[in-house]
Amino acid sequence: MNSAVKNDVFLFDADAHILEPPDLWENYLEAEFQHRAIKFEKNAQGIDQLYVDNEIVLPNCAAALGGAEIDRLKAFDPTSTLSYLDGAPAGSMFGPERIEHFNRWGLSAGLVLPTIGIFWDVPDNNLANAYCRAYNNWVYDFQAADRERLVIAAHLNLRDIDEAVKELELRLKQGFKGVFLAPERVDGKAFADGYFDPLWARIEEAGVPLLTHVVVRTRRLVTGFVGDWYDTPANRTFTFALGATSQVMPACMAMVMDGLFDKFPKLKLVAIEAGCGWAAYAMDRLDEKYKHFSTFDKPLKLEKPSDYFRRNLWFVAEPEERTIGSMLELVGEDRILWGSDFPHIDADLDAPQHITQSVSHLPEHLQRAVLGENARKLFNL
Repeated sequence: MNSAVKNDVFLFDADAHILEPPDLWENYLEAEFQHRAIKFEKNAQGIDQLYVDNEIVLPNCAAALGGAEIDRLKAFDPTSTLSYLDGAPAGSMFGPERIEHFNRWGLSAGLVLPTIGIFWDVPDNNLANAYCRAYNNWVYDFQAADRERLVIAAHLNLRDIDEAVKELELRLKQGFKGVFLAPERVDGKAFADGYFDPLWARIEEAGVPLLTHVVVRTRRLVTGFVGDWYDTPANRTFTFALGATSQVMPACMAMVMDGLFDKFPKLKLVAIEAGCGWAAYAMDRLDEKYKHFSTFDKPLKLEKPSDYFRRNLWFVAEPEERTIGSMLELVGEDRILWGSDFPHIDADLDAPQHITQSVSHLPEHLQRAVLGENARKLFNL
């Protein structure tokens, strides 16, 4: 198979997003919460500002929430009047347009994740639950354009585990294929804390994966392991290069070492937007240190931490990553997917061509695995 995608290849984009329509919460939020709806309003200078619960969480640069097809300098200019809608390419907000996007790119199917949903974080459980219901109801309607090709994930409020389980049940009945997971502790609780067990147990039973993806919190700083290095002068490149990895990598490693997958051995976790090359590094690093310090920690049921990476984790590669072949060998032939990040500002708009070229040197069965067969099995498509 050469670098051109064959017609019989199942091609699946495992990291793409919607841009929530500005009127989503006006249309889908229950009446009692309408006065606290997420919304955009222009300031006196004509700049879009994002409000969550009547507080500004994004004072400018709204176009950069999408931005795949606009000038990046203008999108990140805090004085620019480019609007949120200016940054939304076709396919961002309407299901039929996303299917047209799939057709242009030659995609068989694809996962869609939230955008504004990775920004908001409210302490009021009633409001957070309402936001989740509104998004899940809307994305279910979005998916109506093609329920076979559009793969959607439930957004749950993990601060209210009983409501999260209840919401999950509804969404499983509707055919949601995964659960969005912010890679951060919840009120100080790690994911192996028994508080979460009812949710993980139901997700494991359902066989759908957890989808952990970088988040942006404006009420508090979430810097992962990079800390105050975010102050580097090369802020944009540095932030986009390490921002996701600095959250996703330690979250995955902690879930392994805290024994989450001993309690739930069939639980599936997908690491998204962090690339795949770090997986082997993390596996080797944990294995080596475990030899020295396992007597200090709660013992794992499997022999080595890396065994959990091969059993419970999947990784979404960047389309031009050079380590994909090595990761297939070291992590597992069924563990690597790819994603474009469309329609975000760092999206690869030639992703299908780039990923096809990146795997073109591999045996055909491995090419097909990365391009879509691994995703087909993971999401039970």
